[in-house]
Amino acid sequence: HTGGRSTSPVMCSQVLRVRGQAEDSSLQDRGQWASKAEFLLAVAGQIIGLGNVWRFPYLCYKNGGGVFLVPYMLFLVVCGVPLFLLETALGQFTSLGGVGAWMKICPLFAGLGFASQMMILHSCVYYIVILAWAFFYLCSSFQTRLPWSHCNNTWNTGVIHTSHTHIPHDPTCPHCVSLSRREVLDLSASVDRLGSVNWRLALCLLLVWTVCYFCVWKGVKSTGKVVYVTATFPYLMLLVLLVRGVSLPGAVDGIVYYLKPNHTRLMDPQVWMDAGTQIFFSYGICLGSLTALGSYNKFNNDCYKDCFRLCLLNSSTSFIAGFAIFSVLGFMAQEQGVDIADVVQSGPGLAFIAYPRAVSMMPLPQLWAVCFFLMILMLGLDTQVCCDSQVFFIPARSDLYHLIMKMYILLSSSPLCVCVQGGLYVFQIYDHFSCSGASLLLLSVSDLLLFSGADRFSNNIKAMIGYQPLCIFRLCWRYLTPAMCINISVCVQGTFGFSLMFWSPLTLANGVTAPVWATVMGWTLTLSSVSLLPLWAIYSLMNTPGTLQQVKKNPLYHVKIHDIMI
Repeated sequence: HTGGRSTSPVMCSQVLRVRGQAEDSSLQDRGQWASKAEFLLAVAGQIIGLGNVWRFPYLCYKNGGGVFLVPYMLFLVVCGVPLFLLETALGQFTSLGGVGAWMKICPLFAGLGFASQMMILHSCVYYIVILAWAFFYLCSSFQTRLPWSHCNNTWNTGVIHTSHTHIPHDPTCPHCVSLSRREVLDLSASVDRLGSVNWRLALCLLLVWTVCYFCVWKGVKSTGKVVYVTATFPYLMLLVLLVRGVSLPGAVDGIVYYLKPNHTRLMDPQVWMDAGTQIFFSYGICLGSLTALGSYNKFNNDCYKDCFRLCLLNSSTSFIAGFAIFSVLGFMAQEQGVDIADVVQSGPGLAFIAYPRAVSMMPLPQLWAVCFFLMILMLGLDTQVCCDSQVFFIPARSDLYHLIMKMYILLSSSPLCVCVQGGLYVFQIYDHFSCSGASLLLLSVSDLLLFSGADRFSNNIKAMIGYQPLCIFRLCWRYLTPAMCINISVCVQGTFGFSLMFWSPLTLANGVTAPVWATVMGWTLTLSSVSLLPLWAIYSLMNTPGTLQQVKKNPLYHVKIHDIMI
């Protein structure tokens, strides 16, 4: 209490640190990163994942090639970097994760932290399935003949066609069915028929969960060491695949197809929506992960420069990955004598169907298959470990800790349903609804509308690193970023409203139409996160006596950071 006198940002930060140390004395030691390198690698592992490899190149190709970089860079400068700095610096300044930081800043709207945590829980379930598939494919890559390079397999349908066994997949042959559809998933005919469990895939899932557990079981100490491998190894594999890809015949055609500009696409709102959602997904914004990872920094760590380094690394990785992917797809198109558009796919289809077919055409296909799936496995494992760490690193605040752990244990068992014959349908429903772009945009707008103290927070950053960030950041936090997020949210909601007028159910693999119960389940997944924001506000109002202003500054909340920062 200053008795009404004004205080300097440095004094405020010192008061906050003293209060925070006193308040956390009853909690176990949270620990800190042993070095700056551990923090940089951990954040890099969190934000650089499968989306950089299998989503950005496809979006770039689909949305006008090099022209797509215009809206992408605009969203990066106005939304990506400012929000990245805000969340990372917030965690470093408060030494709290996403839930704890919002509980202190604005207790009435602490549901933001819980909503972010719920999305992280969904992400853990989502990523672990992909890792199980990648591990299965990695094991299959050590065979003397890649199983997806011919149709002479026990799981292929019909008779053997020896006339095209040198081709990894002949679209005209109904008996050449991809490994992912027949052997890994053994896809059932409908969503209602889940079928039996594929125990080999379930075993892969168990092994991946075991690896993830031992990566985080000692908290920040074990994770800080794991990221030295998981965050750097994918770059080695990406470099190897890039060098190999550009040396293949037809690689130039693929790269040209990847970057060929189409200026008319800038008039399409979908291009801008794709650019905005890609920034939010690839930078891990509004998931609480940046706040949690930043909270283990030393108080005077220069998070401002770290922000620029990590953002540059993330976007550069996405751009370079496009060359590695499309050079190989160009080679595949030339070998099969088809247009590149016929072999380009996004998401799991690229990683588990298109690219494996392409590498099987190369000399030493087992080597390139192992390199590719090791890269996919490490990219996914790094993100999975950082997501898991947000659950395991929570200090032993009994009620909150045990609640989140129970939720985590409950959700962590759900990927087993993907190991059944109809599991791919469940995965696609989960993928479409659980962490949607509209949900992230809603949380980002709420973040910025509640976070109105740009000048004061800029002073708090100065108290940590010794100098203030550029004035453009304060301008973005106040005006530009909320305006961009609201505009893209309006576009998303407008598209959503239009789709409701001409509603059609979600189409899944093999053209299967999602039944009503599956759509209801999907929307339940979406609401399970975003609904926590109003529900927590209602709960706080109902259980805290006094007026709205008194609830916002209730003495039950020990440290009122919003008095200093907001």
